[in-house]
Amino acid sequence: MPNPLPIPDVPDVGPWVDEHLGHLVCDPGSAARGRHRGGQLAADAALASLDVTGYARRRSTVHPPSARGATGLSPYVRHGLLTLAEVIRAVRDAPGDDRRKFVDEVWWQEYCRHLYARVGTAGRAALRREPAVGTPRWDEPLPAEMACLRHVRAELEQTGWLVNQTRMWVASQWTVRAGHDWADGEAWMFRHLLDGSRAANRYGWQWSVGAMTSKPYGFARWQVERRARAWCSSCPLRDACPIEQWPEAASGAPLDDSWLRSGDDLAGPSTPEVRGEPDVVWLTAESLGTRDPALVAWPDLPAVFVFDEPLLARLRLSRKRLVFLTETLAELAEHRPLELYLGSPASVLRDRSPAVTFAPVPGFRTRAERLDVAAVHPHPWLVRPAGRDVTSHSAWIRHARRT
Repeated sequence: MPNPLPIPDVPDVGPWVDEHLGHLVCDPGSAARGRHRGGQLAADAALASLDVTGYARRRSTVHPPSARGATGLSPYVRHGLLTLAEVIRAVRDAPGDDRRKFVDEVWWQEYCRHLYARVGTAGRAALRREPAVGTPRWDEPLPAEMACLRHVRAELEQTGWLVNQTRMWVASQWTVRAGHDWADGEAWMFRHLLDGSRAANRYGWQWSVGAMTSKPYGFARWQVERRARAWCSSCPLRDACPIEQWPEAASGAPLDDSWLRSGDDLAGPSTPEVRGEPDVVWLTAESLGTRDPALVAWPDLPAVFVFDEPLLARLRLSRKRLVFLTETLAELAEHRPLELYLGSPASVLRDRSPAVTFAPVPGFRTRAERLDVAAVHPHPWLVRPAGRDVTSHSAWIRHARRT
């Protein structure tokens, strides 16, 4: 077993990340840190100050940032510092239209997790239709001379976060108009998003490029004029805009989607499964909050987190994503014994008997199968997957919200 890493200092974990993880990032030498600070304190503060008044009207506003209605909670939700149920409870007294729209978006996140629990790594390929790919292919999918795309790209790479509207703009521009492979664009965005998950990010791209629907999302100047007018007026191409009209790419051919209509889901246990006496709590990137079920169930055990070196070497995440994770872990270490390692979970935990909270992602299952896991605690689903139809959000939610 490798030696544990030193616990980083909470105020500024950047130098620690550079020293121990810098060889694994896509942007070595970058000084950028994300818009969000990692940690349970930051997550709880964001939830306590949540006000969705005006959300229905302003959630898609892009510029100026001060006029946006998007909440920015997603990085905390993605890493389990906040659960979807906690987020829904926080808006129970909000104005009716705003609460309904916000809760609909929360359930969309749950749907993405259900879809991923069904398809797993098969989501790397189109699921229901061939993508709508524009022709002729642009040399650069996001030309820097276009102010709208330059601003969006800069915000993503500098802060690690985008409103959903601009995520759809990028996906549509990348493939439906510029003709580039959607999977390459999804991977680029995933590397930088602090809330990057294969569930929500991949489905968002598949929906935007028409791989999950017969109508791909079209990105054109009209959306920018409506959501970020100042960008158009300052653009050097404002009088010769290359996205003046809707993209002309047609929907792709349908694929066999019968396996999405019913099938096996990676749901995990519905109640705790205790098979032995654990000696540590294994934390995963899916569940890093202090209210993690395994942490709560075994309060006297030390926690262990493994920076999965083989996985990180393949993913090449941005420095700011690793800073966010490290801030979260450093804060946790102030309140509970924590061991940090760089290596593979199978090697680090080989001689341990961990308790862990189930993570509905393929990598968790493959790693857990190689360990002597003593206790598995349920993932906090809003509603447990039950093999139902996941071909579309609308088909799925008709049943899910009645469960």
